[in-house]
Amino acid sequence: MCDFRLIPAWLVLFVTPLLQETGFATEVRPHIVIILVDDMGYGDAACYNSASGIDTPVIDSLAQKGMKFTDAHAPGPLCHMSRYGLLTGEYPFRIDVQPWRTRPLIRKGRMTIASLARRCGYHTSMVGKWHLGFAEDGYEKPLRGGPVDRGFHSYFGIRASTDIPPYFYIHQDRVVQLPVNYIEQRLGTGLVPLQGPFWRGGRIAPDLNLEDVLPRFTDEAIQVIRNHAAERIEKPLMLYLAYPAPHSPWLPSTEFHGKSHAGTYGDFMMMVDTETGRVLQALDDAQMTDNTLLIFTSDNGPMWFEQDCVRFGHDSSGGLRGMKADVWEGGHRVPFLVRWPGRVPARSSSSQLICFTDLLATFADLLKSDLPQGAGPDSLSFLPALTGQSAQDGLKRDTLIMQAGLVPSIMSIRMGDWKLITDIGSGGFSSREEQVTRKPDDPAGQLYNLADDLSELHNLYEHRPEIVRQLLRHLNRITAAARSR
Repeated sequence: MCDFRLIPAWLVLFVTPLLQETGFATEVRPHIVIILVDDMGYGDAACYNSASGIDTPVIDSLAQKGMKFTDAHAPGPLCHMSRYGLLTGEYPFRIDVQPWRTRPLIRKGRMTIASLARRCGYHTSMVGKWHLGFAEDGYEKPLRGGPVDRGFHSYFGIRASTDIPPYFYIHQDRVVQLPVNYIEQRLGTGLVPLQGPFWRGGRIAPDLNLEDVLPRFTDEAIQVIRNHAAERIEKPLMLYLAYPAPHSPWLPSTEFHGKSHAGTYGDFMMMVDTETGRVLQALDDAQMTDNTLLIFTSDNGPMWFEQDCVRFGHDSSGGLRGMKADVWEGGHRVPFLVRWPGRVPARSSSSQLICFTDLLATFADLLKSDLPQGAGPDSLSFLPALTGQSAQDGLKRDTLIMQAGLVPSIMSIRMGDWKLITDIGSGGFSSREEQVTRKPDDPAGQLYNLADDLSELHNLYEHRPEIVRQLLRHLNRITAAARSR
């Protein structure tokens, strides 16, 4: 195992200089920073979409200095589903994700990327949107079952999205100021009320202004980095920064108004890019960049309709079909960038299929730590893809299971280039807005060959019944089992 706390102090003092000289220390235990943005589309950044109407120089710099994954997926097309899979290495369809408002979704004792890193000698910190539930019994009492009970040494953030009340900051497991004020609902100004400066009415704390949450989280993350550097902590740092943007409400600060060619959403996305740059600058200032494995990604697809593409000339989904909550690719295929100087080649690209659930096994692989029985049941390491090595047979992801965000009965399975969806429609916002219902002569499901039809326009369900049967067998086997790894 890798609990470096068990090594005597005198041995650490003797061995550390030797490890640093050989490069072993930096190779095995880099700092790990995960920046998860909220509702960013696959086609928002120029490094994924040369026709983007949004300037994203900071995000693009990560592609220039690291690796761009083109077939990376959230484990679910909605916020809480996605975050559950990222932290636990388990597909979110295996649990009931609906009760997040009243109880923790991650059960006690379940290994997370934070508890793994902590076991391996890391200082672990989270800043931002949790959205995985607390054991709520009044906000005057500790909120148990959150980040500090699931592997993080420190936490500062919010309960869920900045459009879901009550609104208040949380430090460790305590509410900073109680939500004693009230904020009226505001409807958005986009094609649907959920777009634009939309939030639901409810209780709000006196110290929380919705437009300040994004930069406040940047400030908190920067302070974590500065403290780590100033205190010369021997442990490496794992920082999980979960931004609540560009999720609605779209609230760009004044300096970004009208700066993009994609309306208020694009302006807000430019602000997200700038805030990300502040975090990268803090790593530079702390002289941590060269020994930091940094991951930048989004939790699911955008809230962006085809009419938005026409109105603004910007395709947030980057040519993919669908959006947030959909099982179509636009709902869960996400930008995924990895920068690790000297380890991950600059300006490199990988078409390997990966999923957020794979972070746990990848970090275990990196830290030479075996996963305990039951941990990361749907997690496969993609470390070989990062370092240019060949994955062992059977350990490279070739299958992906997805549950629709709004219609849980709709499932999809991806095997190689083939993708099966068990019903018509997207199971998400696209189909809800289009009011898709099955007609008597419609096929029972959808089948696409993504190698030839990444936009999922040509349904081959009735033309390749043998492929349909094969994928259904695999889907039933994996969903019935406790694990896919």
